[in-house]
Amino acid sequence: MLRPIYAAASLVLSAFVASSAYAGEAGRIILVAGSAQVGDRAAVLNAPVQEGDMLVTGKDGYIYVKTIDNGLFIVRNSSKARITAYHVDQKNPQNTRVKLELLSGTARSQSGEAVKLARQNFRFNTPVAAIGVRGTDFTVFTDQDTSRVTVLSGGITISGFDGGACRPDGIGPCEGSAARELSAMQKGVLMQFRRGQSAPQLLPESNINMPPDAIAPPRSDEPGRQGGAAAVPVPGQPDLEVHKNAALQQVASTAKPNEPGNTGGIVTVPPVEPKPVDPVVTPPVVTPPVTPPVPEGQIVWGRWQAVLDQPAQLDFVTESAKHSTPIATNKYFALMRSAGREYTVPERGEIGFTLNKGEAYMLSDNPSIPLQAMTLENGSLNLNFDRRTFTTAFDLVSPSERLAMKAAGDVAYDGRFVADAGRANTMSVNGLLSSEKGGAAAYLFENRFEGTRRTVYGATYWTAAPPTK
Repeated sequence: MLRPIYAAASLVLSAFVASSAYAGEAGRIILVAGSAQVGDRAAVLNAPVQEGDMLVTGKDGYIYVKTIDNGLFIVRNSSKARITAYHVDQKNPQNTRVKLELLSGTARSQSGEAVKLARQNFRFNTPVAAIGVRGTDFTVFTDQDTSRVTVLSGGITISGFDGGACRPDGIGPCEGSAARELSAMQKGVLMQFRRGQSAPQLLPESNINMPPDAIAPPRSDEPGRQGGAAAVPVPGQPDLEVHKNAALQQVASTAKPNEPGNTGGIVTVPPVEPKPVDPVVTPPVVTPPVTPPVPEGQIVWGRWQAVLDQPAQLDFVTESAKHSTPIATNKYFALMRSAGREYTVPERGEIGFTLNKGEAYMLSDNPSIPLQAMTLENGSLNLNFDRRTFTTAFDLVSPSERLAMKAAGDVAYDGRFVADAGRANTMSVNGLLSSEKGGAAAYLFENRFEGTRRTVYGATYWTAAPPTK
């Protein structure tokens, strides 16, 4: 999974309201709509929100809070949230403490200036999970058992509460072995944690795995978003046809039977001389130009880092400039889709793939143990389009060991497929399908071996066999 390295923050805080000026003030309401409360009072525009205030919205309610460090906290409809702590220390950012809670519903958090300088002291809690940030804009949905997160920019770390190192009363991200990361570069996926799971799952957005924006769409005026909710309705315009029909009815009802031109109360219309008809001119037939179909986007993958004296295979910046869409990255590899039409997943059938290329490296936590190249053998990748699922497996081999790797997960409508490490899976997978060369697939994989304190990072490319049905 993506584990970006962030440079030390060099930003200087711009002027914002110091916490000492408004004791306990976390921010101010910049928009309120529908049924919305702050504590035991109705939410009103420009009202302060204090640390500890409960923010509650009804079915039509929204509250936008601009925090004291120019961040944004949005509570969407049918939600309950709280800014538990918002202490900002401008002179010593390491003393800043920010903690948000979403008890139920949907909320969006956009990091302010102080949070960006003290990310290690930011926490966003749900009833089941803790979320930390990397200087981030993200959206969360939660109920009492399940939390789902999508990222607009930056990245987040999410972990379930385990009663030990990761507790609801903590501050900062939980970064143990059960923590998982999600980056804005990983499009079309979300991170989900359910009560009782050992670790969060990376899942494709779908009608089953509905992202927060689908559950509670943003308003059309939400900053930085294309709102999914309807805009404020405009009063209806008069229906001219109704007015014309009413006028005609008025004429008919007031006409007298004995008036000239009327017979028995029926309005009669004097005959109208027909107008001469212009000759019909047939326009010349113009054949519209044929627009060639847009080609399907192709798989772009490779090692974007130099490894063991081998140069990088993929220039990530150059490929991005060519309008390639990043699908996933890990420490050494990147997977992208070139500009073009999206792949459409078949509705029926199954297909198997043959491993064409693969590359992997095992990295130890012990700096005295060198990075080791691994090979892949006995690969299999099978997709079931009826169920929108996939399974894959291979042997990860070095001169001294052979490790059986496997994973199973879901396939999205646009050909992306993902599986998270955990349960029966022995690795995380982020992949992409394509019609190129009669059918192709590629995926990045990663796994942490806690017993030996090692992590493997790899990439694979597959070609398709004929469909089995």
